[in-house]
Amino acid sequence: MNQRPLSTALRPSACPGLLRIVPALDGGICRIKLNGGSLTSAQAVAVADAAEQYASGAIEATNRANLQIRGIGSEQSALIDSLLIAGLGPRTAAGDDVRNLMLSPSAGIDRQMLLDTRPLAERILDTLQTRQCFHDLSAKFAVQLDGGERLSMLEHPHDVWLSALERDGVTRLAFGLAGCPTDRPIGSVALDEGHCLVVALLELFLELARPEQTRMRHLLAEHSIESVLSRLAERVAIQAVSDWQRTPDSTVLHIGAHSQAQADFDYVGAVPPLGRLDPAMLRGAAQLAGQFGDGHLRFTPWQSLLLPNIRHEHSARVIQRLEQLDLVCESGQSLSRMIACTGSNGCGKGLADTKGDALQLAALLQRQGHALNVHLSGCSRSCAAAHTAPVTLLAVAPGRYDLYFRDAAQPGFGALHARNLTIEAVATLLDARSRSPLDA
Repeated sequence: MNQRPLSTALRPSACPGLLRIVPALDGGICRIKLNGGSLTSAQAVAVADAAEQYASGAIEATNRANLQIRGIGSEQSALIDSLLIAGLGPRTAAGDDVRNLMLSPSAGIDRQMLLDTRPLAERILDTLQTRQCFHDLSAKFAVQLDGGERLSMLEHPHDVWLSALERDGVTRLAFGLAGCPTDRPIGSVALDEGHCLVVALLELFLELARPEQTRMRHLLAEHSIESVLSRLAERVAIQAVSDWQRTPDSTVLHIGAHSQAQADFDYVGAVPPLGRLDPAMLRGAAQLAGQFGDGHLRFTPWQSLLLPNIRHEHSARVIQRLEQLDLVCESGQSLSRMIACTGSNGCGKGLADTKGDALQLAALLQRQGHALNVHLSGCSRSCAAAHTAPVTLLAVAPGRYDLYFRDAAQPGFGALHARNLTIEAVATLLDARSRSPLDA
């Protein structure tokens, strides 16, 4: 696509897209949806150039493995055109919103994968963009395709999820609705039925859902899983799954060097502090991907990036160069585990400077010798995290937070532990909790 489609082709939405710049306190926001989280080195440079020339230079890695440019000024059309020329746009204008398909960042290269999900993902994305009926889906409606990789985000809920399973030497796709691959699946299909399954589920959703029911969970509040499954079975051959459930790997696999399925090759993961890159960081990572890898970068749901296909003997050098760009490549660093929304500096709903407070907290925890998974949210919308973090700080005023600990028995952020804490008080409390034998 060489020319920018008319923005009038887009339906109203509060979500930013590539073709729809949404205003914020710090300027406009443009969201660039990446196919499978991947982009070429040349495309990464185009994003860096656009952020530098037409915006504040702030680039964010999102929790859906996409990118955002913040602080966009008056030259919105020029920014959009530069990204379209780089091949980062949708096939049709209305197709931009529905490109919500998440893969593992290590799709096709993971040592544990049961299948390479990328060909199926390409078919699904092509259908989402080119079939007009699917353009009626909400900009938040999302699909996950999990190939059984060790490196896979299994905590983010999706409207539809598919996950590879192996039975008697045969690989099939388990699936579920309004949840995660760690949930019990409602059925499975043959691999060659994966595309048909997704199409059938989306068609059923559009047939059954009222206009105000924009997500699968809304539909299931009115229609039982059994009734949806019965209708689905008229369109796709489904088998029951009674003894399988996906289990997550607790190892930190998106940071540092990790062996690929391909012999003698690694992928190298790095975390931009609090998910934010500047143009120099992105250009530098793109240069390394071209020099030592296959010329591609992959972004992750952990708001980090991977450089795939690095020869093993070059991994240490690539890590050193990434660290020189101020990217974090060690999971023992506090900033490698911390996420924060834009906060009051860029968002009118933010009650605190979450990114500034997160930097302060990370320094305090590092001094104490802790690298904890902490999420700072400026309001209850939880924009920076699609899942419930082990520790959540919910802003209540500038520099002050309510503290929650994840609790499977409680919804939302979990169990409220303390109110109206300063960052120093939070650090002290987390230090004491980490040292307690009850939490060992």
